[in-house]
Amino acid sequence: MRNKSVIAEAQQIQFAIEMIELGARLQLLQEETSLSRERLLKLYKEVTGRSPSKGMLPYSTDWFISWQPNIHSSLFMGIYQFLNKNASLSGLELLIKSYRLYLEQIGISSDEPILSITRAWFLIRFLDAGMLQLTPCNACGGHFVIHANTFYENYVCGVCRPPSRAGKTTRKPARQSLSCSTL
Repeated sequence: MRNKSVIAEAQQIQFAIEMIELGARLQLLQEETSLSRERLLKLYKEVTGRSPSKGMLPYSTDWFISWQPNIHSSLFMGIYQFLNKNASLSGLELLIKSYRLYLEQIGISSDEPILSITRAWFLIRFLDAGMLQLTPCNACGGHFVIHANTFYENYVCGVCRPPSRAGKTTRKPARQSLSCSTL
């Protein structure tokens, strides 16, 4: 019979709770913690009050290259790399702290963030696997996510040179009519 550390298990549970609160998918929790699937299901239901989402995880490097996701992914990676270099963090703790700082920087409202914690986790894995890489923008000097082994001479990012349809949506903003009773 193996001795299990109660402290190590408590830390795994705490990491799982924090990740669930940040919107992590069950598959990510299974991959990153040593907790059983059954335990994670109970924990997920207890924390959120509902069952976890079903279906496959979003697995595509192309998502990180499109305009708005690229800006958010690049921002997250800048934060992640800074903390990785300058703070004594690693693993889940590094992911969680980086993601919380990302949310703070984008000033999350009631809407879901562009970059979910699950996609942030995949981004790190894609960069570590050499499927994606960072390249500097020649205009602003920031580092942006691109496909690996792709040569971009004089690369200019989507912030410095947004696409022509950037910021335009098919939804029209809801108009509020003001009346004396709403003032």
